[in-house]
Amino acid sequence: MAQETKYTEDNIRSLDWKEHIRMRPGMYIGKLGDGSSPDDGIYILVKEVLDNSIDEFVMGTGKTIEVSIQGNKVIVRDYGRGIPLGKVVDVVSKMNTGGKYDSRAFKKSVGLNGVGTKAVNALSTFFRVESTRDGKSASAEFEKGNLTNQDLLEETSRRRGTKVTFIADDTIFKNYKYRPEYVIRLLKNYVYLNPGLTIVFNGEKYYSENGLKDLLEDNNNLEDMLYPIIHLRGDDIEIAITHSKTQYSEEYHSFVNGQNTTQGGTHQAAFREAVVKTIREFYGKSFDASDVRKSIIGAISIKVMEPVFESQTKTKLGSTEMGGGLPTVRTYINDFVKTKLDNYLHKNTETADKLQKKILQAEKERKELSGIRKIARERAKKASLHNKKLRDCRIHFGDTKKDGYLDTTLFITEGDSASGSITKSRNVNTQAVFSLKGKPLNSYGLTKKIVYENEEFNLLQAALNIEDGLEDLRYNNIVIATDADVDGMHIRLLLITFFLQFFPEVIKEGHLYILETPLFRVRNKKETIYCYSEEEKQTAIDKLRGKPEITRFKGLGEISPNEFVHFIGDDIRLDPVMLDKEMSIEQMLQFYMGKNTPDRQKFIIENLKVEQDLIEEK
Repeated sequence: MAQETKYTEDNIRSLDWKEHIRMRPGMYIGKLGDGSSPDDGIYILVKEVLDNSIDEFVMGTGKTIEVSIQGNKVIVRDYGRGIPLGKVVDVVSKMNTGGKYDSRAFKKSVGLNGVGTKAVNALSTFFRVESTRDGKSASAEFEKGNLTNQDLLEETSRRRGTKVTFIADDTIFKNYKYRPEYVIRLLKNYVYLNPGLTIVFNGEKYYSENGLKDLLEDNNNLEDMLYPIIHLRGDDIEIAITHSKTQYSEEYHSFVNGQNTTQGGTHQAAFREAVVKTIREFYGKSFDASDVRKSIIGAISIKVMEPVFESQTKTKLGSTEMGGGLPTVRTYINDFVKTKLDNYLHKNTETADKLQKKILQAEKERKELSGIRKIARERAKKASLHNKKLRDCRIHFGDTKKDGYLDTTLFITEGDSASGSITKSRNVNTQAVFSLKGKPLNSYGLTKKIVYENEEFNLLQAALNIEDGLEDLRYNNIVIATDADVDGMHIRLLLITFFLQFFPEVIKEGHLYILETPLFRVRNKKETIYCYSEEEKQTAIDKLRGKPEITRFKGLGEISPNEFVHFIGDDIRLDPVMLDKEMSIEQMLQFYMGKNTPDRQKFIIENLKVEQDLIEEK
């Protein structure tokens, strides 16, 4: 009989605020990560501090916010009202303390739960807050949430406002670094939503004159747009809409009180519904909703009183009410879209004609594919029951989206040996493996029909569950894991082409990565160092001295499962695949995957040394 575990008063613990945040950081700032993903915790820390500065701007003070990131040190300076000087310590170190609870001081704010800067404070090895107002200043410094220094009232000539400096704890955010592209995206979202606001990041100014219209233009090449962006504004609401010429699925950007709700919510659902309803009524035809929304690129921003989000990271709106005596979120958005979009289409007949043709074309393609899609789904369902192409994990991204911190991964590998090593060393709860059979088809210029007819593409699409968009995506991270040789590079390019051709939103929304694995192992009897470049190898040799054993990994299959566990665990290195907004997707695919052109020949020649190194190593 098993021995009964004792459960007494000694088992009961009470954690103070900082201990709880440090023990359960995912509850407060989402997933941790190393900065390779735009929703990694280090960017949430920046956002939590910025939200307070944005709220100052929304309340009519502080038109400029200065942000500096040098190495791992982040500084955010606003010129708002400044924290009341007697409460500087409390605001950043006492839970459920802040001005957002008083609706007289902050209306339509996003930071309503009094947690934000406390989480930043607790998860930083250095945190300093300084407030200036009425010719005086007060400051406090902390280490991992513990107060280390405090300066009370001092006379000063500095402008009023708040300055926060912090360094995220590298024992929690391991091997992290800030990627400027992700920081800039975050800052741009703030200026799109706040006309008149200027954010200065490392000396570069960001501002927006046209709100969500600028957002769509900055995130999409104009040549990819079917018609000029429809941009409509009203009290507490703004929308922007266009359709893409190239992508197949829907793409949305949604915001509540300046917060980017990446997982949508009641406002995004109402927006999608309102667009379909208005377009049906305008044309007097009961179009299928999927045909109306196919290839749509839309953005919506609303402001509500005391919004309710489904997690601390505020990525999904749960509110059904606008507040302030207004109708429900659904009714408010429906009424606005019905009036404004209908008026726009009546006044802009050329756009209305292009939109109608797009919908009719989508309807035709859907009917042509309906039989093929049904057969392909059945084939994928049967295949998943008995083949080993997909070695699935137990938990999926959609299972606990509400918690906002689940991180699930699908590794796409080449060959049995590589997939075998990853399969044996993976975390079976959150990491899955999809094994390719040879090189995938070059899908450039092909229609969506090929996705259903090609077994590899059909099964990959089914594994990801992205046939109808990313709403039910099963894996947060899609990681291409191929050898670092010419063949491996070619497979990478073919897979990226597949996503660009049929599912570009996977890349746009930051889900596609390349797995970085070590090229060398340098070791002696006491220590083993894995190196990802020639420079790292030389550093390791110098560190270990003497004549250490050096192994060159020529393929993923040569790395044993016992070693592989280091490279796909806490120390995983992922290189995100990003789009160049200066080139349309069609231009990009034509350049890299079309027939040889002088431009591409020139590119290959200029980069020949890299290719030659790979050939020689192989």
